[in-house]
Amino acid sequence: MNIEKIDRWLLIVFIGLLIFGVFMINSVSTYESLILMIKSKGSDYCLPESGNNCNNFYFIRHIKHVLMALPLFFLALFIPIHSYRKIAPLLFVISLVLLFVLFIEGVGSDYGTARSWINVPILPSIQPSEVMKLAIIFYLAIWMEKKENEVRTFQQGFLPFVILLSVSLLPLALQPDFGSVLVIGLIAVSMFFVAGGNILHIITGGTIASLLAWPIILSHTYIRQRFLAFIDPENPALQDFAYHIKQSLITIGSGGVYGVGYNESGQKNGWLPEIQSDTIFAAAAEEMGFIRVIFLVLAFFIIAYRGFRVAERSNDRFSKLVATGITAWIVFQALINIAVTLSLIPPTGITLPFISYGGSSLTTIMFASGILLHISMNQEGSKFFYKRNRIKRSNYRPMRR
Repeated sequence: MNIEKIDRWLLIVFIGLLIFGVFMINSVSTYESLILMIKSKGSDYCLPESGNNCNNFYFIRHIKHVLMALPLFFLALFIPIHSYRKIAPLLFVISLVLLFVLFIEGVGSDYGTARSWINVPILPSIQPSEVMKLAIIFYLAIWMEKKENEVRTFQQGFLPFVILLSVSLLPLALQPDFGSVLVIGLIAVSMFFVAGGNILHIITGGTIASLLAWPIILSHTYIRQRFLAFIDPENPALQDFAYHIKQSLITIGSGGVYGVGYNESGQKNGWLPEIQSDTIFAAAAEEMGFIRVIFLVLAFFIIAYRGFRVAERSNDRFSKLVATGITAWIVFQALINIAVTLSLIPPTGITLPFISYGGSSLTTIMFASGILLHISMNQEGSKFFYKRNRIKRSNYRPMRR
């Protein structure tokens, strides 16, 4: 490991986004914090996390999350990448068990329309879907490394991949948490493609998965109504479900070119739902304006370029696949969050990496970022494009019928 070879661009962007998130939470969460105080303790009281100021509950909690995430980030910088091979199967099993534990009455906690949190007395709340994102990256990296010569085949490559992915996504679909389903699916497909998976298999599988998703979407009334509101936001019967979409676009439009200024958002005062988490990009656009918020989008494109570049330069297949999975995780989750905010895709309820409020999301994404930087310290010389591994015909023997 050579600390001098660390990808400085990634390091700067990761820390920069983390700092930016602290400032944004401080700005946009004041109203929601105050309302929480009033509902919880009455207008004359503050929760312990707020000290003497009743409108900074989310900000103080976010600072605590940052202080938990930073040690994990720096710890990941120095843990040898191949150490994760030993714990990957156990971590995957634990993550899967936690996802099913959510359905135990009194343990799983609802957030919005999904049962996505484990709340146990004394212990901090956990969102198992965030742990699964990291666990499946490690597990798939090990599996695809072993299947180097078979990954392009249907029986030994694609079919086992689909089964493994389906088992991982089933409890998430039952919650239902389609945002996490989409992100984990994109992570897995990205890794499968880079590992040498057959493109025709990927396209066919994606088409079938999309068709199978329709009955699930239609079976949940709330999700169906939100989807219909996305298609026809002006439908009078769907105004309650279109409110989120409309307020998000109003917030972005209110910022104009130059923005209304830091801490000057008007939409944060009860108009924009989930402003400190799912829709924080809209609040940033309102306060910063188009010219400045475009740099926020650019930051994630830098992560995409530098992250996949680190993966390409990795000196072994396991590191390459892990770096690909982590980069895909950060970039696709950010793009989905921004696309939802801009009403380009139906609402999914997913956080903006490094910036949104959420302890499980922030700690896991920071730990994963540290792993990506660790891989960058062990990369080889200059390369520019992925060379997807194909079947080594000399080693591959087709199965007998």
